[in-house]
This record gives sequence, structure tokens and C-alpha cells, in this order.
Amino acid sequence: MTALFMAVGQFLFNHLAQTMLRFLQMDGRLLTPGNLNALTMRAFGDFFLFMAPVFAVSLIAGLAVNYLQVGFLFTTEPLNPQFNRLNPAEGFKKIASKRALFELAKSLLKVLMVGFVAFLFVRGNLENLLATLYQDAAGVWETLRSLSLNLALRIGALFLVLSVLDYIYQRYEHNQNLKMSKQEIKEEHKQMEGDPQLKSQLRERQRSIATQRMMQDVPEATVVITNPTELAVAIRYREDRDEAPTVVAKGAALMAKRIRETAKENNVPIMENKPVARMLYDQVEIGQEIPVDLYQAVAEILALVYKLR
Repeated sequence: MTALFMAVGQFLFNHLAQTMLRFLQMDGRLLTPGNLNALTMRAFGDFFLFMAPVFAVSLIAGLAVNYLQVGFLFTTEPLNPQFNRLNPAEGFKKIASKRALFELAKSLLKVLMVGFVAFLFVRGNLENLLATLYQDAAGVWETLRSLSLNLALRIGALFLVLSVLDYIYQRYEHNQNLKMSKQEIKEEHKQMEGDPQLKSQLRERQRSIATQRMMQDVPEATVVITNPTELAVAIRYREDRDEAPTVVAKGAALMAKRIRETAKENNVPIMENKPVARMLYDQVEIGQEIPVDLYQAVAEILALVYKLR
């Protein structure tokens, strides 16, 4: 707007002066109730004619700046009645909020900066202002126009710098607000992956079922090979149905103890062989046949079991 007045300010002044002159020189006898409406419409028409550039630039600048900041957005949501705005408690919370206090401090800082710039300018041009006491109307107009535009130019430049800084901060704050908190991330992960506590309980339940099924297979084992107390591996070999010896259960520490106890209760032979027990525990999963490189070692253990029987 400052640039506009600097460019067309003289034209606006001349047009305004001519309009005022025309009405001041008008014959007073024309002011009758009959033509008062016509004169009023003519006065408004002249006013809007030379103010049209000002209105147009204001409108275009406002729309352009808003579009550059947030893009095109048409919504009727702000028109919807929101009765919670009538709640004094909610209103006080907004007034006393951290953001409101920050905006207040920011506004006060802008006022102080603008006031300081205006003070420096007026103090530097005080002689020119005092000179208007001795100037004619045209001289006063020219002095005030020049000083006003120069002051507006400085304030506009200051606001431009402040607005750029404020825009950068607002974008940063907006992006920060869009980020999810740690609790929101946990909730989203819980919804996508399931409740970790529930999954842990489910895994524990699955392990319990697998353990029970494994312990049910120990009585069918042909032999249990131990380490002797750390590890226990139950081997089953049925000549008519199994192509090779199969691991039906294995465990360490307390599980190994349970396998040994179950084997004793069901008269399953227990053979101590540390290297074979370790290799079976590390290399073979439950339900799998033993690898070929362990055939010889396991066959010797099975042969000993058959001999004992």
C-alpha cells in the first residue's frame, strides 16, 4: 500500500482536490430536496472512482498473501456454531495459555519496535514538521505526504522482516505440532502391531502349549541323551515308521530336568553323552530327523539301549 501511494498519491490528491472544488463552487440553489439524492450518489461515485485502485490493491494483496501462506482453502466450518466458545472457563484457559501469552509478548514487541522506529524518524524530521506552521496548504500537504510515506516505508520494511521471521517460526511450530508424541507413537504401534503385553502373553501361552505337547511325546521316546544335567534330548526311532531317529523333545536346565523325570516315570532309558547331546541340542529342532553326520553316534547309543533291553 505504501508503494501504491508513492506511485499514485499525487493523482489521488489532485482528483480529490478537483472533486472538493467542484462541490464547493456549486451554486447553493442546486441543493434542493429533489436533487439531493443525485448529488449524494455523484459524490460517492467520485469517491469510489479515485479510491478503486486502493481497494483493488488491498484486496489482491490480502488474497495473494493468504494464498502464498496456506494455499487455496474454502470451508464453511468457521460458520458453524460452537457453543463451547460461550464457556467462560474455556475462554479463560485460552487467554491464560502459553501460546496466548507468547502471542501477547510478540505483539508488544512489534508495537515497541514500530514505536521506536517512528520515534527516531519523527525526531530526525522535527524541523520539517515545525516548518509546516509557516507553509501554505499546498506546502503543508507536500511535507506531510512526504514524511508520512517515508515513515510508512520504514515501518513496512520493519514489518516485512518481522513477518518473514514470524512465518518461519509459525511453520516450525506447525510442523512440531504435527509430530506425534511418544505416547501417540506407542498407541499407533499398539493398534498396528497389537498390544505388546497381549502378544507377550500369547507367546507365553504358545510356549506353554508347545512344552506340554513336547512333554507328551517324551514317553514315546526311545532314549533320552543327557549332558548330564544341563541338557536333555529325547530321541524316538521306530523301525517300521521312522526313516531316521527324530528329536521329539529337548531342553536345558529346568526343562532338561523335567524331561529326565518324565523319562524315568515312563521307563525311557537315559544315556549320558555330552558331545552328542550338545550337537543334537544345537543342530536339530523338535520334530526333525537327526543329520547324517550324527547317524553313527546315535546308532551306537540306540544299539546300547537295545542291548540293555
